[in-house]
Amino acid sequence: MSKVIVIGGGAAGMMAAFSAASVGHEVILLEKNEKLGKKIYITGKGRCNFTNCCDTEDFFKNVVTNPKFLYSALYTYPSDFVVDFFESHGTATKVERGNRAFPVSDHASDITRAFSNALKDNHVQIKLNTKVIKLIVKDNVVSGVVLEDGVNLSSDHVIVCTGGLSYKTTGSTGDGLRFAKELDIKVSATRPALVPMECQEKYIIDMQGLSLKNVELSIYNGQKQLFKDFGEMLFTHFGVSGPLVLSASSKVGRYLETVDSLIAIIDLKPALSKDMLEDRLLREFKDNQNKKLITVVRSLVPASMVDAIIEVSKVDGDKQINSVTREERESIIYALKEFPFTITGLRDYNEAIVTQGGVAVKEIDPSTMMVKNYKGLSFAGEVIDVDAFTGGFNLQIAFSTGYLAGISID
Repeated sequence: MSKVIVIGGGAAGMMAAFSAASVGHEVILLEKNEKLGKKIYITGKGRCNFTNCCDTEDFFKNVVTNPKFLYSALYTYPSDFVVDFFESHGTATKVERGNRAFPVSDHASDITRAFSNALKDNHVQIKLNTKVIKLIVKDNVVSGVVLEDGVNLSSDHVIVCTGGLSYKTTGSTGDGLRFAKELDIKVSATRPALVPMECQEKYIIDMQGLSLKNVELSIYNGQKQLFKDFGEMLFTHFGVSGPLVLSASSKVGRYLETVDSLIAIIDLKPALSKDMLEDRLLREFKDNQNKKLITVVRSLVPASMVDAIIEVSKVDGDKQINSVTREERESIIYALKEFPFTITGLRDYNEAIVTQGGVAVKEIDPSTMMVKNYKGLSFAGEVIDVDAFTGGFNLQIAFSTGYLAGISID
């Protein structure tokens, strides 16, 4: 039996502590906050979408960075195992649209309560308000940690589960990334991910509060398409947000580090081809010949978007419909099918759901989560350079990597 220290009491850390203890190790879980699972409490708007119950192969399609690295972890501890874990520790679960799993109660606290039960049942020693400032290392062997109060804790193995840089108020301040750098373990460049985006145009800001459903968003760097998907988005006082935009941010963030801006296009009527939309416009024009053009535009888009459509089309909204030219009609169609705006940047880590980047996967054995060049050290969860779209995928990655790290210790 080994003595194991787990640093970080979030999703990956709690699972790592549980799994290590379940195979007979003596485990101490160190958490610098006043309670475990602080970030879990705010996931899924407080409901905690704790996994996604899609087929495992479909799961990999939702992993943005380094999906192949996760094969061992996700096949060792897939989503149905996670569901069983919570069910067996007193939390009833349910699956909603998009295979997203939640506690039946819709309370994230039930997820952390299940972990508390599991950790207690497996005799894990939990130390709250306990910050680790350094790993104890000699001759490439990790033998413990140094706490903020100067106390040294010895161990046979340390699992670092400190998260990334997103939502710093939950304790994700990059401690694990610093530990890695201090040991010359490569850390891939980090950036906010699953995060809203800032935009240039005033007409975007003027639509703040407007939510669009069933639209198609495409993002380009010059002629290169970086992202295209269908869903919901929201206009804000700084730019755009919503599920579609958050997913896009994980794909385009790295490009915004090298260019000043990206071009985004919204198809407001993806179910209609341009020809079909023109036929609809002609019918609207025929029924409203003596009215102003803006009347027809109001029938096609939400009220708060009318001015933006008129501005993008460069057609006079007060013009009588019976005098609208073919070119002007095509401009309206363009505004509806290819509504443009400019993305100038991402919001910061305080608004990011996850961190992209982290401890480089080439430094870690994917079958154990152990660091290749150090004995007695593993990493798990968001601290590693892996991330996925929204929908429960990131928490599942934390659980799978944490579980594998815990059971792989000799």
